Amino acid sequence: MLDAQVLDSFGCKGRNQSPDLRWMRPPTGTKSFAITMYDPDAPTGSGWWHWIVFDIPPAVSELAMGAGDPGKNLLPLGCRQGRTDFGPPGYGGPCPPAGDPPHRYLFTVYALDIDKLGVSEAASPAMVGFVMHQHILAKAVLAVTYGR
Repeated sequence: MLDAQVLDSFGCKGRNQSPDLRWMRPPTGTKSFAITMYDPDAPTGSGWWHWIVFDIPPAVSELAMGAGDPGKNLLPLGCRQGRTDFGPPGYGGPCPPAGDPPHRYLFTVYALDIDKLGVSEAASPAMVGFVMHQHILAKAVLAVTYGR
């Protein structure tokens, strides 16, 4: 994990930019994509949702660095960001507690059989996941670690 992606809060000094993500060869029948970033090692008992993007059109195969900043309007047309465990929608970079072993951060790209999830940006990560998991055709996971 680069400093560019690390949170600039909670004692961390990063630039909080979502990474450039690219994917290819979606399965036949893909009508949209969703992307999540999740830390299963967060000391919460339920992990930590750092980023949720959904309703990504099927012709899209990349999200540019920084696209997770809602104020920059860098997401492709039609994409929506869901609420995270930080509160509002948008990318929230890693910042594990000092002294913890490095945490795993799982970026998952989901190919879905539906064009729109039909959930609000205000929906909880669990609600987005519940609806999304009923429509998964395939998924790919990129796991990175970060500690301090």
